Amino acid sequence: MIVVLMGVSGIGKTTIGSLLAARTGWIFEDADDYHSEANRRKMASGTPLTDDDRLPWLRTLHDRIVQHIAQKESVILACSALRAMAREELSSGLAPGQMRFVLLYAPSALIEQRILARQHQYMNPNLLPSQLATLEEPEDAWRVSVEGTPEQTVSEILGYLESIHAWKQ
Repeated sequence: MIVVLMGVSGIGKTTIGSLLAARTGWIFEDADDYHSEANRRKMASGTPLTDDDRLPWLRTLHDRIVQHIAQKESVILACSALRAMAREELSSGLAPGQMRFVLLYAPSALIEQRILARQHQYMNPNLLPSQLATLEEPEDAWRVSVEGTPEQTVSEILGYLESIHAWKQ
């Protein structure tokens, strides 16, 4: 099982993903670790990435996913996956049900507050409006609010996983 925690920068994908991995024993991967240096510089300058910028990154992530599946490893991937084309690239060739998307969401004011309170090596806080505008919400994703504590968010995701028998406590 591959669970993709998706959403805009500052929504808590890494925090939630790390906690979820600790609770499930699954592997955690942060898609940010696979950005090219050129993409990192572009984002740090406050310039949004284009689909052309994202495509090699998405293909690298897809390759990682395929490797994990071949090794029969369950993975939690923190990845913005804001556009439908990104989600299609990530799930290309996978069997139905092998990958689940979890859309983490919150009011934009809360996201902005969290972004300003953290230090991120290259994610410019000025990118939030462009990320919100870019988000194409998937119809089949589990929608989970991050307005509560990270532990509450993780418990809700675990409830979804239990409901499809992908994980048992």
